[in-house]
Amino acid sequence: MTCIPRLVLTLLVAASAATACKKNEPLAEPARPAEPAPPPAAKPAEAVAEAAKPAEAKPAEAKPAEAKPAEATPPAAEPAIAADVAKPPETPPMAADAALGGPKKLMDPAKLTEKAPAKYKAKFSTSVGDFVVEVERDWAPNGADRFYNLVKNGFFDGARFFRAIKGFMVQFGIHGNPGVSAVWKEASFQDDPVKQSNKPGYLSFATRGPNTRTTQVFINFADNTQLDGMGFAPFGKVSAKGMTVVNKINTEYGEGAPGGRGPDQMQVQTQGNAYLQQAFPKLSYVKTAQIVK
Repeated sequence: MTCIPRLVLTLLVAASAATACKKNEPLAEPARPAEPAPPPAAKPAEAVAEAAKPAEAKPAEAKPAEAKPAEATPPAAEPAIAADVAKPPETPPMAADAALGGPKKLMDPAKLTEKAPAKYKAKFSTSVGDFVVEVERDWAPNGADRFYNLVKNGFFDGARFFRAIKGFMVQFGIHGNPGVSAVWKEASFQDDPVKQSNKPGYLSFATRGPNTRTTQVFINFADNTQLDGMGFAPFGKVSAKGMTVVNKINTEYGEGAPGGRGPDQMQVQTQGNAYLQQAFPKLSYVKTAQIVK
């Protein structure tokens, strides 16, 4: 009988085992394309071509996909989500003539340029309660003037809080009537220097870039000071008591499409509240907004 040295035998056994393992080893799965990771703190973006998320990536806790208040960056609408409540959500008030073009006073942005008072308050009655916004024109004169004219002329009445990201911010300001949205889409105004910080309860306009602010506004849920350096200039803040109401705004849909399961800004622009009521029935919304003393 041939005698094989113990060391050689051991090496042969090890080699045989390695070969067997290789034969049974599963093939490596082809690398998957990396999914775009939402920025640590999404900007509120308006939508370019008004398709955009305040780009939008979520902040730390909820990852906003873009552009957090960049005026959002969405595309494909999500299939309708059936409400799990017995009664359908209350339909927000809309102007009687909205079916055709929209309230006449809102159809010509060039005429709504009244200078705002040095200080004023705007009361928002919403589906989750009322809150008051206190505006200081000196903080951001251009933003304060635009907000004043929008509130005074009923622009926000019936508007949905279409992008609400827990721990980040809540965005609104696309009119429920596509006809009105169309005429305001390019009614941009000049940027303001940032004098205040995006702290909890402070309001700023969303943007698509320099001097592109129009009608979309966001309220900070958290301390988003990272937005200060991006040019988001606060023009007012929600009163202390009002934040109790703001924090009740529904955030279940989160970031908008395509980065999240929320509304697609492009479809909100072109289909208005009809799209939101059908596909996102549980969104919180503004009933009325008015200037108060």
